[in-house]
Amino acid sequence: MFRFALLAAGLISSAGAHAQMSVPAAQPHAPAAVPMVNIGTITRPSVPVADLAEVKQALAQPGTVLLDVRTPAEFAAGHLSGAQNVDFRAPDFAQRMALLDPKKRYVLYCASGNRSGKAAVLLQEKGFQKVLNAGGFQALKEGGLPAQ
Repeated sequence: MFRFALLAAGLISSAGAHAQMSVPAAQPHAPAAVPMVNIGTITRPSVPVADLAEVKQALAQPGTVLLDVRTPAEFAAGHLSGAQNVDFRAPDFAQRMALLDPKKRYVLYCASGNRSGKAAVLLQEKGFQKVLNAGGFQALKEGGLPAQ
């Protein structure tokens, strides 16, 4: 019986020592944790702004349509000569774009190139092949394009 008591005490002592052990060290072959990377918000694709020379060349082509996709108030404050105003933020924007001839060449601009880039994507998604994002009105005006 004494022998059983010693054996039981040894097991209890061993179990207690095991319970007090610290967390096992990381094994060298264990994969490292992958860090979280914030990639930002998901945004709709946009057509990049073309350089001024490319814009001027496109506008010199016969039949090119110049679209100002800013608001009517922005358009009234000043716009490029010959531009048609089609407000990107208007509820009927998609319907107005659907009325355009997909065989023609379109040059779009806004205040910065953001709205015109998004509008250009929408046109391309509808099968328009010749679409150019001219960028922002002020830069185009300063680049020598006639404005009203």
